[in-house]
Amino acid sequence: IKKEISSMSGNQSNTSEDHCPTINTSQSHCIPEDNSLIFTLVPPYILVISVLGIIFNVFVLMVFCLHKKACTVTEIYLSHLALADLALVFCLPFWSDYARISYDWPFSESLCKVSSAVISMNPFCNIYFLVMVSIDRYVALVHPLSHERICSPFYAKLGCLFVWVFGLVFALPIFIYRKLTFNPQSNLTHCSLNFTSPDQYLMYEVRVIIFSFIIPVIIILFCTVKIIQTLRKRRMEVLNIQKTDQKATTLILAVLLAFLIWWVPFHVTKILDVLRYTRILKCHITLIIAQQVSVYFAFFNSVLNPILYVIVGKSFRNRTKEFFNVWLSAATVLLLIVTE
Repeated sequence: IKKEISSMSGNQSNTSEDHCPTINTSQSHCIPEDNSLIFTLVPPYILVISVLGIIFNVFVLMVFCLHKKACTVTEIYLSHLALADLALVFCLPFWSDYARISYDWPFSESLCKVSSAVISMNPFCNIYFLVMVSIDRYVALVHPLSHERICSPFYAKLGCLFVWVFGLVFALPIFIYRKLTFNPQSNLTHCSLNFTSPDQYLMYEVRVIIFSFIIPVIIILFCTVKIIQTLRKRRMEVLNIQKTDQKATTLILAVLLAFLIWWVPFHVTKILDVLRYTRILKCHITLIIAQQVSVYFAFFNSVLNPILYVIVGKSFRNRTKEFFNVWLSAATVLLLIVTE
């Protein structure tokens, strides 16, 4: 017998002994009744992700925003990517506490809505920031003569603003349908999505899959293939590639690969769950476990990105050294003034 609970995605369903959950008005994640392992492992894992994510992404934003040099177009996109990750990891501790007390929401309904909306905005905003940076690298390498004209810092900032606005619009159903629901059988209060009809759930999930995964991944793959082809062609023709372009492109490809590795399983399980809902696929406990694991698996991407900037991004390392030198000098001067 399985037990109904509300997971990080906060969805619900009914369960039965022999079948997967029959979805009423929302998607669900159901796990075996013996879920002590989840309540034991998930909260500390989420807390570690939160602490590391806050430290790393604040550091990245400080290097990008407080440095004396203005950010390049690529760095503008990466700084907004860090901001989206920072917003995510700030919300995760609430869900860590939620998991710790057996999915009994202890906070207000407003916090339930806001934290859920921020978490749902993260993959949407992240992937579109990566779409924009992929297009920037594509234009820089494949159409270099047009790059300075159409890929300026002003347009990059404007593009980031559009992504944030569309991300907020994308999260509107979370604000509307995410509510606190009391389960009298378990005596628990869940922070869950409560659609008024099954069709609303299906439309919501299909929209998420199309606009947060399929369309942006197609654009990213197209740009990436063209970028790799151009780099190979120039090497074969012994043509000069500006070092700055090559380094920036290497970093972006690493960040893109990391995003796909950590987020593709999450979106694949969403697609499989929609197919299960429409009865195209039969349900299996493996899918239910995969849904749980893929959510927590994807969150690590918010910690990994700053690490990639340091390991792969030589320009970022140079900025970091200059940043520390400037602030160390300022701190030294201030200390001398105070001591005198």
